[in-house]
Amino acid sequence: MQKIILFDGACNFCDSIVRFIINRDPKGIFVFASLQSDIGKELLNAYKLPKNINSFVLIKDNRCYIKSTAALLVCKNLIGAWKILYMLLIVPKPFRDYLYTIIANNRYKWFGKKEICEIPSPEIRKRFL
Repeated sequence: MQKIILFDGACNFCDSIVRFIINRDPKGIFVFASLQSDIGKELLNAYKLPKNINSFVLIKDNRCYIKSTAALLVCKNLIGAWKILYMLLIVPKPFRDYLYTIIANNRYKWFGKKEICEIPSPEIRKRFL
């Protein structure tokens, strides 16, 4: 079953994370949409999330996950040693999300923001909603 990842399409760091996931997801279980896209906005609305959410979002099995929980659940499905990060779910959520929020709040300052979107290759383009 495919899992949907919503990400900030203007964020360089988020774009790098999407590429990272694609390269470690050879089965193609993750599909992507930017938070700013029409489908992204529809999904945010369907799951009653704020339109200005400052988080990576994972939708799987008709449930929505955000922040560190979403990121760690994604790690569980990646090839290689990245699966080990899934075990960090045992760390209390407030602490995990605190660290996540520091990165999320500074991502434009640290990694920059895109002015234009790249056009992905045809094989990668099919992974986007």
